[in-house]
Amino acid sequence: MNRTRTAALALAAAVAALVPALGQAPAGAAEAAKYLQDPAGDGKKMKSMWTKDDMHKVEGQFRFYPGVQYKTVTRPGPDGAREWERQVGDPKTLAWLPSYEFAWAVSDSALVKRAVTTKEGKHPIVVHAVLRDAKRAKAGEVTRELKDRPATGKEKVAGDRRIACDTGVYTVEWSVTRTGYGTLTGTLNWDSSCEQYRTAFAANHGGI
Repeated sequence: MNRTRTAALALAAAVAALVPALGQAPAGAAEAAKYLQDPAGDGKKMKSMWTKDDMHKVEGQFRFYPGVQYKTVTRPGPDGAREWERQVGDPKTLAWLPSYEFAWAVSDSALVKRAVTTKEGKHPIVVHAVLRDAKRAKAGEVTRELKDRPATGKEKVAGDRRIACDTGVYTVEWSVTRTGYGTLTGTLNWDSSCEQYRTAFAANHGGI
């Protein structure tokens, strides 16, 4: 095998190694849109509220995972090794399939208001989120009524509706309710542009 042929095969192998698993976005793009969080900040940042008697506190955090999907197509190998076909992402099939993650913490004061709190027992928790487009139309919604949950916990809920790329900025309205204590609410914005994924496909696969 001559040097040109050997180099071409090595290049084909390197390109194949960059191809993502079926249905997953290239690493660079995936990191860029991993999730959006409300309230913004580190993983422990949460919104909070006290009950009217100042004896119980509810905390909540929300994360929105855009979740990108796509189909793959077969591409020939580089010049000199065309038979080294590989599967690459097809940007024409890109779409979003969001999921929603809720975190909560419930604290109870034993004797003194807003002091000496404990996080104990089982609690009824309700989580809810609505995804709305720029015209305020509902593009997705999830609700879970969770029974006998620990005082601190998380729940990730998969969405069931695909969102087309490049359809504008969406608003996510979310809430975490500790039944009998109160409801925390929040909103965040999400841009449905897929440009970052198209750029990543081109960078990882030498153009599509």
